[in-house]
Amino acid sequence: MARRPLPRILSSGSASITRGREIARTAADNATDVLHPLITVTRGLRLLAGAGRQKWAATPRERRGHVLFLVAACVLTVALIPYGPLLALISVMGAAAWRGRERTPVRTGPDEAETARLRALYEALVPHFSAPDDPGPLFSHGGDWEKVFGTSYAFDGNGRLTRLQVTYPAYFTDGDPESRARVEQVLHAKSGRGREYHFAWDEESNQLLMTVLAALPTSIAAQRFVTAPGETVLGFTDADAVQRTVPVQDGDTGRDASPVIWRTGSRSTEPHLLIAGHPGSGSTTLMRSLALQALRDGDVLVVEGGGTGEYGFLAGRDGVLAVECGLAGALATLEWAAHETERRLIAANRARQAGHPEPEDIKRPLWLLLDRPSVLGHLAAADGRQDPQELLQVPLRHGRAAGVTVVVADQFDSLDSLTEAVRTHTRARVVLGPATREEVEAVLGTEPHTTPTADVPPGRGYTRLGTGPVLRLQVPATPDPYDPATSEAHRQAVLDLLPGAAPAVRERSEPRATEASPVHTDKLVATPAVAEG
Repeated sequence: MARRPLPRILSSGSASITRGREIARTAADNATDVLHPLITVTRGLRLLAGAGRQKWAATPRERRGHVLFLVAACVLTVALIPYGPLLALISVMGAAAWRGRERTPVRTGPDEAETARLRALYEALVPHFSAPDDPGPLFSHGGDWEKVFGTSYAFDGNGRLTRLQVTYPAYFTDGDPESRARVEQVLHAKSGRGREYHFAWDEESNQLLMTVLAALPTSIAAQRFVTAPGETVLGFTDADAVQRTVPVQDGDTGRDASPVIWRTGSRSTEPHLLIAGHPGSGSTTLMRSLALQALRDGDVLVVEGGGTGEYGFLAGRDGVLAVECGLAGALATLEWAAHETERRLIAANRARQAGHPEPEDIKRPLWLLLDRPSVLGHLAAADGRQDPQELLQVPLRHGRAAGVTVVVADQFDSLDSLTEAVRTHTRARVVLGPATREEVEAVLGTEPHTTPTADVPPGRGYTRLGTGPVLRLQVPATPDPYDPATSEAHRQAVLDLLPGAAPAVRERSEPRATEASPVHTDKLVATPAVAEG
């Protein structure tokens, strides 16, 4: 039996249906475009009505009568004024159109690039936060990164992480410094190099918070800081690291900055300071800053082992006992400092035994600033003479009771040549310049909670006072005012802090270190003999 062909309408029905759907979709789009203002006004009226119902429901019952009376009075006023109903209708339509407008949706989650970065970071942490026998691991290859990161993350405009909170398993050895260092290294590498990251470990809740630290300002120059007697500003740190602020002049504006205060004197637990850094790291800048602050109410004695004349501007100033660059002058000056420390101890002991206050001549603080004493130690060993550091034992051991403060600055490659007395009694430590975590830990006694960067400005580093936390530090700019490369603003700032009796002519800047040595040394060496007699 021959098969009959299908009717024409059935064979071409699919094409007609598709064409009809396209016509209907086009008509709907055109109608939406034409009726878009009406749709917007209708949506706005619905939103305004909903807000009115919520406002009416939130109004207490005893106040609803007053609200109704106020609304009726407004309606009556609008109805009586000329063109009032028309203006009211236009106002309501305008408010409805504004309320019902289409708003750009706010992005609540990461985009594709940020999601890929978070997933890659999650996969990189799997070997550190996973165990083979964990039945329900938080970290596993191909796992869900949202379980450990959640929504505690933030990105900058370039798509790099600025904040991330990681939830890690309880069996992770977060008390092991090496385990922590490995995780911090992975986060640092995957989040972007060239920035300084801070890691806060919360062992109780098994959470790690990583934040990107803003660079400390380098525009604060040498100035007279508002501090109490016995307080010295080493530099400035993050605002949330200390609880104190001081007013400073930052360029042409004044503001409050967070200082790192080092307390010296008889009540200090860290009476002496050790500064370590590479060449050009800013250790000499910090020494100059300390000398200018110490001259406000004390006497300063400077021993420069490098012989570069960085402290020549201090020679001849009131309160500067000596600025020594040679081995003979350094030995004579430090020997006088040891005798002076003993004299102060004896005078204070006799005064206490007699029931009298301490004499005035031992109340004035004495600062011993030694820049690169290892160089003088090598010269002394070659000449068969005594190492100048050996003369620091008495000031280091008894300096707190005698009002003597010792500050030693040297480079990393010469720290092994420091004597045991210097390493033991300098409990306040500062590390400046680019340094690895191992170098920072060797000086401060513990690793910093941040990632040191390879490129830092002079005067940037870390500090730790005794057993306190490790703080970031930026030393105030204190250049040599006699250096031709110093700007006029910085030169004037340093000169304004110098006490009186300045050199009369500029030519003394060349021989100032050698000429000042014999004059001051003769006076200082002769003083202890008179005191002991």
